Amino acid sequence: MASLPILTVLEQAQVSPPEATVGDRLLPLTYFDFLWLAQPPIHNIFFYELFMTQTQFIQTIIPNLKHSLSITLQHFFPFAGNLLVFPTSAKKPEIRYVEGDSVAVTFAESNLDFNELTANHPRDCEKFYHLIPPLDHVQKTSDSTKIPLFFVQVTLFSNSGISIGMTNHHCLGDASTRFNFLKAWTSIAQSGSDESFLANGTMPFYDRLIKNPKLDESYLKFARLETFKEYQPPKLEPTDKVRATFILPRTVLLRLKELVTTQVPTIAYVSCFSVACAYIWSCIASSTHENELQVCGFAIDCRARMNPALPASYFGNCVGWCYVPAQSKVLTGKEGFVTAAKLLGESLHERLTDKDGIMKDIVFDDLFSSGVPPTIIGIAGTPKLKFYDMDFGWGKPRKIETVSIDYSQSVSMNACREKDEDLEIGLSLPINQMKLFVNTFEEGLKPYV
Repeated sequence: MASLPILTVLEQAQVSPPEATVGDRLLPLTYFDFLWLAQPPIHNIFFYELFMTQTQFIQTIIPNLKHSLSITLQHFFPFAGNLLVFPTSAKKPEIRYVEGDSVAVTFAESNLDFNELTANHPRDCEKFYHLIPPLDHVQKTSDSTKIPLFFVQVTLFSNSGISIGMTNHHCLGDASTRFNFLKAWTSIAQSGSDESFLANGTMPFYDRLIKNPKLDESYLKFARLETFKEYQPPKLEPTDKVRATFILPRTVLLRLKELVTTQVPTIAYVSCFSVACAYIWSCIASSTHENELQVCGFAIDCRARMNPALPASYFGNCVGWCYVPAQSKVLTGKEGFVTAAKLLGESLHERLTDKDGIMKDIVFDDLFSSGVPPTIIGIAGTPKLKFYDMDFGWGKPRKIETVSIDYSQSVSMNACREKDEDLEIGLSLPINQMKLFVNTFEEGLKPYV
């Protein structure tokens, strides 16, 4: 007997801002954006517990989400626009919105197990790929490459819940930009209009006050604009990876922080975030069989650290990076965790207190000049942004998954759903390595729980 299809498409829509509310708009990019030109897109899935039939989904959820998204795009027009990349740096990449541009939204139904998808234990990564839209419809001409920036897929799990999968090109913006967009969309979805958002929300700040020709040149060189005539958006392929979620309660984080400050009383910087990153890094290092160079890195929001400071609602990318290299053998065991915390704390302190500023000139030719390390662990997300507050009118998400960590050995980090002082860690690893990681993670925490 033939198996049932995993996904059945119910409707494919193009959602634009209300007619004549935006007009033709152009948004220049900065070196913060240029860094991401050729990088993989961002994929996020928000799962909501909702007992609903297909008929109810079609009659209520679909019209509401299309209407509220349309109004939201009126204020966040780049989400409906396109990235234009030109073959030389003589003309810099830009985001362009032309009246009538739209966001492709797919509404579908799936027979996957909603409860399995929203669990914490290791689950096949591939199952989640059915729930995220691809970055697609790239158009190429002799003088530019045109890339749509944002796609949405809303999937019904009959009488269990729905998921909202979102894919965006990273040039569209960082986590803060996505957060502000979703706060607006959820507010408008709840009320049916933008009155509450206009009264209480935060309008995006589009002015481009960031100027640094040297960094522009360096980051554009790193992006290799001349290769974009062959550009194809990266796609997630079938894999042996599994994804799992781990919780680090604040009480445990404080005990880990105390251990670090006791062992290294002169440490320049230590926080719950830095010890969480250090603990995860140490556990990943312990799950590998070879002694190899590893790099752990995380983003630093630069809005308040620019001179002059930028508004929190600045639209786009505005993050710097803190990278720390180490051999995996020094990161294993209890001593390895403390070493990782010391290295991360010192590097972060140096970045935040550098007299030349958080974004001192970085020339990419010098970065990893001796070769790319076998393992680069990026921390995606930040617990400062409460993504579990995203309520479309159905309550908080039951679970959030950052599917794009599957492109690399990255880690997602969010504030927890129930207690936002606890941290929720998402991890994607090959199945055998995940087994070792789980054992190391659980054993290492026993003295602190």
